[in-house]
Amino acid sequence: MPGADAGAGWGGLLGPPGGPPPQARSPAPMQYVHTMSQPARSTRVSAAPDVPESAAGTRAAAQRLKMRRELAAAAMELFATKGYEATTVDEIAGAAGVARRTFFRHFRSKEEAIFPDHDDTLVRAEAVLNAAPAHEHPLDTVCRGIKEVMKMYAAKPAVSVARYKLTREVPTLRQAEIASVARYERLFTRYLLGHFDERDQHPGNDDPLLAEVAASAVVTAHNHVLRRWLRADGQGDVEAQLDQAFAIVRDTFGTGIGAGRTAGAEPAQPPAASVETQGEVLVAVARTDAPLDEVMRTIQQALKER
Repeated sequence: MPGADAGAGWGGLLGPPGGPPPQARSPAPMQYVHTMSQPARSTRVSAAPDVPESAAGTRAAAQRLKMRRELAAAAMELFATKGYEATTVDEIAGAAGVARRTFFRHFRSKEEAIFPDHDDTLVRAEAVLNAAPAHEHPLDTVCRGIKEVMKMYAAKPAVSVARYKLTREVPTLRQAEIASVARYERLFTRYLLGHFDERDQHPGNDDPLLAEVAASAVVTAHNHVLRRWLRADGQGDVEAQLDQAFAIVRDTFGTGIGAGRTAGAEPAQPPAASVETQGEVLVAVARTDAPLDEVMRTIQQALKER
């Protein structure tokens, strides 16, 4: 999900190349359950009454994805031969052998047609987060989640490279890609925040900030590797490159996220002493078990700063 050397290139889960487009206390990770609407039950007798409803739903989802990909392939071919601006929705639908209304059942606009897999990939990434084992570091979980995005691109290198080149040339497509990137980043940030108690935010506790920065770092690392792979025409072991990039992110943020925290751990003790000013008077508040020399140092420091 990265940001702009103005024109240099986006593609896939990318922001512009130069810019934008994290263990835990007792609270358990937030769960984000993706629910899909079920088709209404027909009053007619089914031709295959013994087929489980879940199997029918799976089959329908597979058919939906197949059609989205066929429409996307038709759109990419027309964009390459006629140009993006000159291609119409009617032409895309015709090339895929379907009616215009069928196109709009799957995509809201022609720019959406070249990103057919983002919705399903987001669901898979969310499933990785929801199924994470309790012992796993949340940052490792997020790294595994975003790998689902890389798998989407690596599955069809030629298509991914062609889409990358197209998004470099069409500002409208870059904007559509930015919107897709933001959805992944929000998902990962919410997950990381779920490992922190946001009510415990106070001076010296930057957990929410750390969660957002770490989520952005994971996304940026992914985009950097993806963009480099696309510029190399989809050649090379992109998964190994991604693991190396994630290692850098973990080394940078991993010890800060949930550092020293385990499930059921006692909350950290307040400072030995605190001082506040009331007119010409200093008021000191200290724990009864605080070392005297530490209390005195706090008071002396407050006096020096007046």
